[in-house]
Amino acid sequence: MTASFRPAWWCRGRHAQTLWGALFRPIPPVPLRRERWETPDGDFLDVDRVKGSARAPALIVLHGLEGSSRSKHVLGFLAAAHRIGWEALGINFRSCSGEPNRLRRAYHGGDSAELGWVIDRVIAEHPARAVGCVGVSLGGNVLLKYLGERGERVPQQVRAAGAISTPFDLGIAVRYLERSVSQPYMRNLVRSLKQKTWAKLARYPDLVDPARLGAVRTLAEFDSLVTSPLHGFPDSQTYWQSSSSVSRLSMIRRPTLLINAEDDPFFPADALPTRVVQGNPALRAAFVQEGGHAGFLSGMWPGRPVPWAENLTMAFLQDHLHPTA
Repeated sequence: MTASFRPAWWCRGRHAQTLWGALFRPIPPVPLRRERWETPDGDFLDVDRVKGSARAPALIVLHGLEGSSRSKHVLGFLAAAHRIGWEALGINFRSCSGEPNRLRRAYHGGDSAELGWVIDRVIAEHPARAVGCVGVSLGGNVLLKYLGERGERVPQQVRAAGAISTPFDLGIAVRYLERSVSQPYMRNLVRSLKQKTWAKLARYPDLVDPARLGAVRTLAEFDSLVTSPLHGFPDSQTYWQSSSSVSRLSMIRRPTLLINAEDDPFFPADALPTRVVQGNPALRAAFVQEGGHAGFLSGMWPGRPVPWAENLTMAFLQDHLHPTA
């Protein structure tokens, strides 16, 4: 796919794009309604919904690691869908809505079964409605893994998808974040993950050894101590390998747009799945030189940034999702 991105003059460099996109980008007000969905295993998901017209498509949006449905990236898509009359749902992974989930488990980067349950529920509400999906960062990995695992068995209502700044190989991504240029991001993520785990210890005191949790400094250490055993993986290598979307990309059969920047501080350019994209006609890639991690902001003025990746993704989805008759 031919696509070019020119960063805003006031937002140059991987870190400016990443931080401005995550922290400072203005988002127009969105009329959100929070719903709590009880899960089959006795837990819950909190969903922020924007109502759309009756016959319009529905858009499901997934956030990144330690994000939420109130992350700037998610709100941008919810607002964009609202402008064109679509229904839109920002899904909070377990423990990410501002309230701890009930069970010992939380969420992880390969939880495609949970996404499948969400999609099936959305379809059951209006079976004739077209559905599109967008995942940002870790949410992109979950979405692509789901699409690849299901292949032709993805419900016919799901017409197209988009994934932005995806860490296609979780093991590579975790190790890449240990580089000096990316360590501030890693420390922030680890701090958030540890805080949630400390809080969960009050309910499940045998969840993890507090002394070992206190000593965790990297994502790799956290995945080894907490993520892997908590979600049934024997070790972190098995978790990363089995949860990564890269090995499933060739099986995706729905039109899917992939957007990543080569200067992404969360994932290296030499690990982008260029060959797989070339071999699968369902995939379209916009792998551009700049943009940071889920940044991709252009435009003349900081107060009115142009969200290039969001606009490109919404145009792609509109080409494939048509209101039902």
